Amino acid sequence: MKSVLEKNVVLVLNRNWQAVNTTTPAHAFCQMASGNAMGLDMEGTESMYPVGWDSWVDLPVRRSDWSVGVVKGALRVPRVILSVHYGKVPMRHPKFSYQAIRDRDNGCCQYTGRKLAKDEGNIDHVVPRSKGGDTSWSNCVLSCKRVNNRKGDRLPNEAGLRLLKKPESPRVMPMTLFLRNVHDIPEWEPFLIQKNAINS
Repeated sequence: MKSVLEKNVVLVLNRNWQAVNTTTPAHAFCQMASGNAMGLDMEGTESMYPVGWDSWVDLPVRRSDWSVGVVKGALRVPRVILSVHYGKVPMRHPKFSYQAIRDRDNGCCQYTGRKLAKDEGNIDHVVPRSKGGDTSWSNCVLSCKRVNNRKGDRLPNEAGLRLLKKPESPRVMPMTLFLRNVHDIPEWEPFLIQKNAINS
């Protein structure tokens, strides 16, 4: 089992206070000690103060804080750090996957337009693999399983189907959009873009 020092439980902000990455507490401590980052001393989401390493090591550890043992006692683990020199927002192209296809197609069958529950859809190769179709953004769509089974090994027009829109590769997007609070850390919430805002 990983210790808290080895888990990505620290949110990294650029110098413009935009979320750009996550990291481990061990790496966050290194960034702070070298002067490349400051920890955010936070009381919920109401007050946030950037604190440099020399002051951070003297902060008291509150009951709600994570901490690690050091020679002087306990050292508070930051939940959010602020990069001092880094101002960019890294860009990322979504990785090809069922979920990425589902997100691109807004959870709708690309033949019927019906909104699909997670277990109702699968990936359809518009040009079947048996006919030379590849597994790519421009040849795959979200399809209702029933419709996909009916289409089988045929082109859409051969199966009496028509695509609602031509499938395309999703555009490159800011890394901020891909960050998820999988550990439910309340201090991250002011800096993350909600998933429903991405799809609207």
